[in-house]
Amino acid sequence: MRQNLSNFLRVFVFHRLFHNLYNMKNILLFLTLGLLLISCNKAEKQAQQDEEIIKQYISDHNLDAIETGTGLYVVINNPGTGASCNATSDVTVDYKGYFTEGTIFDESNSTGITFNLSGVIAGWTEGIPYFKEGGHGILLVPSALGYGDQSNGGIPANTVLIFDVSLLEVL
Repeated sequence: MRQNLSNFLRVFVFHRLFHNLYNMKNILLFLTLGLLLISCNKAEKQAQQDEEIIKQYISDHNLDAIETGTGLYVVINNPGTGASCNATSDVTVDYKGYFTEGTIFDESNSTGITFNLSGVIAGWTEGIPYFKEGGHGILLVPSALGYGDQSNGGIPANTVLIFDVSLLEVL
């Protein structure tokens, strides 16, 4: 009888332990899903705000911009006539980066800077290939294609970025 009681207790304890672990798993799954929904909603709100800011900037500055579908807008002042590039090309670009209110946060010298397009912000990786060598224009970059919800140097988190760009060379 003592053996039966011992087996019963082991089975009972194992069953309760398994049941509690199963419930904890469901609670963790529920919490994870909740956090994902909150995060997606926050990102969606930020994308809407960025869209409004960019459209206002385009209107205020009388720009003719192409919407790419990712939130990026491109103004092509001159498409260029030289070589084309793609998202993994090495390029030399002369640029000036500024906030929508006009404060410059970065710029190259007139000889530009050389880099691989796969190693820069997503707005550049997507936007620079709209130009051929010799082309120039403006990239209006939503925060998600810039530095997102992370600040970077003097660039605050969730900031729309504007870049005057000239594609000097495709290497």
